[in-house]
Amino acid sequence: MAAPGATFRRLLLLSRSLPSRPVAAAAAAVRPYGVRASDTGELVTHTGQVYEEEDYRRVRFVGRQKEVNKNFAIDLIAEQPVSEVESRVISCDGGGGALGHPKVYINLDKDTKTGTCGYCGLQFKQKHH
Repeated sequence: MAAPGATFRRLLLLSRSLPSRPVAAAAAAVRPYGVRASDTGELVTHTGQVYEEEDYRRVRFVGRQKEVNKNFAIDLIAEQPVSEVESRVISCDGGGGALGHPKVYINLDKDTKTGTCGYCGLQFKQKHH
């Protein structure tokens, strides 16, 4: 068990020697929502897939445009309002029966005050009387 501790100490020392990033640079690293285009005009997918001009994988798109779904799931979930519920523990199964996800229970009495489903991203808030 000495190896994990030694690795942790080495990484800790390494992280202290690295220059810290300014807050503005950290904010610039946040993923922008919605479809964006690369420098070549090619649409970027929700996973960030974009190829360089000379990349051999671009052969799939010769003579046709790459089709990108403009309705990214992360954007659609962000548009959903926070659901207010009476109880402090709620369950989420994604709705839609077989098209949903496994049922999970979300505890709403944490410091965050808003619970988010780990599967579908829906948010819930406890309604206080």
